[in-house]
Parts: sequence; structure tokens; C-alpha cells
Amino acid sequence: QVQLVESGGGVVQPGGSLRLSCAASGFTFSTYHMSWYRQAPGRERALVAFITSAGGSTDYADSVKGRFTISRDNAKNTVYLQMNSLKPEDTAVYYCKTGRNRFLGYWGQGTQVTVSA
Repeated sequence: QVQLVESGGGVVQPGGSLRLSCAASGFTFSTYHMSWYRQAPGRERALVAFITSAGGSTDYADSVKGRFTISRDNAKNTVYLQMNSLKPEDTAVYYCKTGRNRFLGYWGQGTQVTVSA
């Protein structure tokens, strides 16, 4: 069955960095576009970053442009989110998913990122 397992979350000070990983199994990873979403308390789940199946094209929410980088390694069935210059407003549960559409595809279980001094 399809599995997406996120890791790499934690607590970091403002200005710090984290790298999230999402290990995929149960489907042909290299043929799927992938996304990272996040959900902060009391807010809707929102798209953070998107990458096409071969990694040739990416897209980002305006709030993270220039700070976050999405990448993938199709040989390892893994998608990454490098997060730099973290801000308290980046605090959220981060999810990876297949595709871009919020209402279609498979989700991971999420990993908590907390940015706090």
C-alpha cells in the first residue's frame, strides 16, 4: 500500500534551519509530482512547495520563496524540504503528499516543526 513517512521535524530557534524528508513506498515514486503542505493551529492546510516528477520544475508559496527548497531523489524514493531562515510563523505540522491538488492523492502522517526562541 502507499506509504509516505515524514521525518526531520523538531524545535529550532528563529533564523535556524531544518531539512524534512519524506520516504515513499508502495507506488512508482518517479512518476508522481510531489508537494509539501503545512497546517498551523487554527488554520487550513496550505501548499508550501511543489516539485514535478523528474524534479525539473518547482513552485513555492510566496511566504517561503527564497527560504525553502524542495528537491527529490528518485533513486531513493524520497522528497526533501530544506528550510532556512525559519520564522515563528513557520511553526506548523508539515505533510508531504502525492500531486498538488489538496483534495486528491495520498498524505503522510505529518511532522511537527516549531520555531521558537
